[in-house]
Amino acid sequence: MKEPLSNPFILALTAHNLTVEIHKHSAYQIVLSNDSPFTSTINGQLHRDIQGFLIKPQVPHLCVAEKGTLSVLNIEPYSNVGLELSKSFNPAQACILFHSRAEILNYFKIETDHFDIRSVISALLLKTPEKQYDERVTKMVEYIRTNFFDRDINPQTFSDLVFLSPSRLASLFKEQTGSSLSKYLLWTRLRQAIYVTLSEKDKGLTEIAYYTGFYDLPQLNKYMYEMFGMPPTALKHNSDLIQVY
Repeated sequence: MKEPLSNPFILALTAHNLTVEIHKHSAYQIVLSNDSPFTSTINGQLHRDIQGFLIKPQVPHLCVAEKGTLSVLNIEPYSNVGLELSKSFNPAQACILFHSRAEILNYFKIETDHFDIRSVISALLLKTPEKQYDERVTKMVEYIRTNFFDRDINPQTFSDLVFLSPSRLASLFKEQTGSSLSKYLLWTRLRQAIYVTLSEKDKGLTEIAYYTGFYDLPQLNKYMYEMFGMPPTALKHNSDLIQVY
């Protein structure tokens, strides 16, 4: 079995029989059908029988896919991947629609008739310029990966870890990743909260919020909705989400 491709600023879900009410969120979002066409309303305009879309942050939209499965990628807008995606849009453009499988393959430069969520993530990462990360950035990332649940993490924590002033390390992290250190910490906590929500259905959401570094469930709800347009309750009870990468 292949290991799933991973990027700290990409949250990938596969959803079955998904219906989502109108919402907007902070992430870039790519929604692709794995089989049947679906319907979406984006910025008040109805689009029937499409195969997918790429949407900018803060654009109101909804999806109705009562048959089949969708692959959904949420991408932090100020990460290097998100900044690369921003070049796809002109200022007045809210979304890019895909009406056929061929359009998806062409857009992502995928050289096979068969594609899945892995090949799309690979294509996104290939379009993003490679960067050799400073060892201090790597050290901060590793610290967050193993200590994301610690609610006492603050700028001084990282300053003591890599022997830089809080302002200098914040500048270094943003220069290297495109995103702020605090946003990286938030994405790590949200990814873990979603993983636990979907993989341990018996666990209560309040317990999950506390376990993943949030002060309480209302705080987790707030950030989940802001980032992904859906609270954890919807993920757990109202959506049939079958896999998290």
